[in-house]
Amino acid sequence: MLTIGCHLSAGKGFLNMAKEAVSIGANTFQFFTRNPRGSQAKPIDLKDIELFKSYASEHHLKPILAHAPYTLNPAADKPETREFARIVLTDDLNRMEHLPGNMYNFHPGSHVGQGITDGINRIAELLNEVLTPNQTTTVLLEAMSGKGTEIGARFEELKEIIDQTHLSDKIGVCLDTCHIFAGGYDIVHNLDNTLNQFDKIIGLNKLKAIHLNDSLMPFNSRKDRHEKIGKGFIGLNSFAKIINHPALKDKPFYLETPQENLSGYAGEITLLKKLYQSEPNSDCGIV
Repeated sequence: MLTIGCHLSAGKGFLNMAKEAVSIGANTFQFFTRNPRGSQAKPIDLKDIELFKSYASEHHLKPILAHAPYTLNPAADKPETREFARIVLTDDLNRMEHLPGNMYNFHPGSHVGQGITDGINRIAELLNEVLTPNQTTTVLLEAMSGKGTEIGARFEELKEIIDQTHLSDKIGVCLDTCHIFAGGYDIVHNLDNTLNQFDKIIGLNKLKAIHLNDSLMPFNSRKDRHEKIGKGFIGLNSFAKIINHPALKDKPFYLETPQENLSGYAGEITLLKKLYQSEPNSDCGIV
């Protein structure tokens, strides 16, 4: 079965997000833990969480994905910026334990001129501060497009962060199809090679989630511009191969495409379900 969802607004609570997901044919969803451009988080509603757990079990919802705010930069050279990231990450991971066994995704950050090595070291240092042995949440490093001084556009950079993290069993990776395509990984013409590189450098066991987005910008543009599925430079045929690939077909997919309302996501989910096959066809390469 295809595990697919989209990004939903957390403002109305977890139960309502779950109901919205089911209403559009999704069996998982992603949400921001707090204002994506700010730092405020709503108080935990324990009743809502218990109702959500019951509803999720009844409707067979798969693990959900939380997304950190964009304002975090664990790689920054300014102590106050890193402290802000530490406070938010610590709080978010504590809050996530009310929903055990799910995932939390964040952008690794930008080195803002200090150099990739120093930036990677700072990211790992922060992860070593906030991760705990007993946490049930898997923290995902999101692969980026490589604009500006972003860290995480190369698999090797993600690997370095993981290798420096003491509790590396709590860490995974989220691949964004738009990001890696814009970052120079040719998932249109050579998906197998990209996945083989990922497996060789990081290991496919670390690939926990996929952001499914077309790209408004061409290959290797280094620009992060999401587009609707099949309407960009990646194209519908490539998405059919991605969701059916033996190495990917059982992973959870999360849409972050630009939509005016939920009906847009519903249409994409319906389309992708039609393209999904229970058995991989002969055209899908095996890593």
